[in-house]
Amino acid sequence: MLKKISTAQLRLGMHLHAFEGAWINHPFWKTRFLVDDPADLERVRASGVTECWIDAARGLDVEVRESLPEPLRVPTPEPARPARGAAPAHAANTAPARSAAPSPAANRTEMAEELQRAAAVCKRGRQAVVSMFNEARMGKAIDAEQCVPLVDEVSNSVMRNPGALVSLARLKTQDEYTFMHSVAVCALMIAVGRQLGMDENQCREAGMAGLLHDLGKSQMPLDVLNKPGKLTDDEFTLIKTHPAKGHELLLEGKGVAVGVMDVCLHHHEKFDGAGYPHGLKGEQISLLARMGAVCDVYDAITSNRPYKTGWDPAESVARMASWKGHFDETVFKAFVQSLGIYPTGSLVRLHSQRLAIVVDQNAGHLVTPVVKAFFSLKSQMHIPPLRIDLAHKSCTDRIVGRESAAEWKFPSLDDLWLDPDLRRRAA
Repeated sequence: MLKKISTAQLRLGMHLHAFEGAWINHPFWKTRFLVDDPADLERVRASGVTECWIDAARGLDVEVRESLPEPLRVPTPEPARPARGAAPAHAANTAPARSAAPSPAANRTEMAEELQRAAAVCKRGRQAVVSMFNEARMGKAIDAEQCVPLVDEVSNSVMRNPGALVSLARLKTQDEYTFMHSVAVCALMIAVGRQLGMDENQCREAGMAGLLHDLGKSQMPLDVLNKPGKLTDDEFTLIKTHPAKGHELLLEGKGVAVGVMDVCLHHHEKFDGAGYPHGLKGEQISLLARMGAVCDVYDAITSNRPYKTGWDPAESVARMASWKGHFDETVFKAFVQSLGIYPTGSLVRLHSQRLAIVVDQNAGHLVTPVVKAFFSLKSQMHIPPLRIDLAHKSCTDRIVGRESAAEWKFPSLDDLWLDPDLRRRAA
């Protein structure tokens, strides 16, 4: 029997069924579980969520007292201070992603340092994809082996700092979208692959699939591909042929793995069967293609396109989480774990009544990234930018919500986390 209670009434032994409010406001990946860990109970009480639902048929009722003593307290994974953020609701009730062993913190390159390298990788990647698309337009066969060094460069960058190249590639111009999109999806696929526990060769195949997934767009008319307005029904029908066109090109190529070809053909399939070209459903879609669906959509909706301005990264993650049936839940969970609930470049509001931009992630601390505060909501004025590590034990501030960059209309918001010269060097 489901019963709505205040989180203050939540006790060990109760079965938590759901939180009131959006997934972004609660501190867990899962929402349905037996509350048997004091650390979890403490996180609920510190989250700011005021109400939840329990299932009295699967755990203690609110009137029932525990007859056994509470287990010994164990240290919580994160400081027990108020914090907001959580896993997407549609990632609940799934087995946790099998994670690759994380690199020691000492081996993780700082964002600013890795951005320097990532700019060079982005530039070489864009040039390689432009050349590959041009050759495909001229009818030349694709040689996947020639792409391996680039995929390895991208993989090395992701290994050093997962967010650097992905965040930089997101800032592509409208004119270079098609080419930089391939580089960005390559990086995202590798990051998700590592989170899912794939080995080096599997991650390389995932990255290759991301790099080549949109090759079929080389066969699309440029006036349709770059149209600044909404496509007509006939134009959209034509664009929907690009997966099959790309698959044909890869079949004629050399050294292309079967998994890579499958992602090219099926990255627009949806987990509920509503996608195209074949309407595949659930595990009929390969794991790589399910990964490709998530990575392709995220980079598409966060990038500026000829017909729309890209969404804020954190807003995009939240919206994707609300699209029931679109993505594989376990894959989407791994995606968010690799990128963060508040990806680099997200505009957020702090408890201290300041606006901040996310400048880096803290591995293992999804809701406490590194931010740079720059605007006071109290005075409605800009303040000197201040870097704040929200995961540091001495920090008392926290994120209380996402903000719309489009509504605030701050000029050059990305300059707060990225040197403008680096963006030019990446082009």
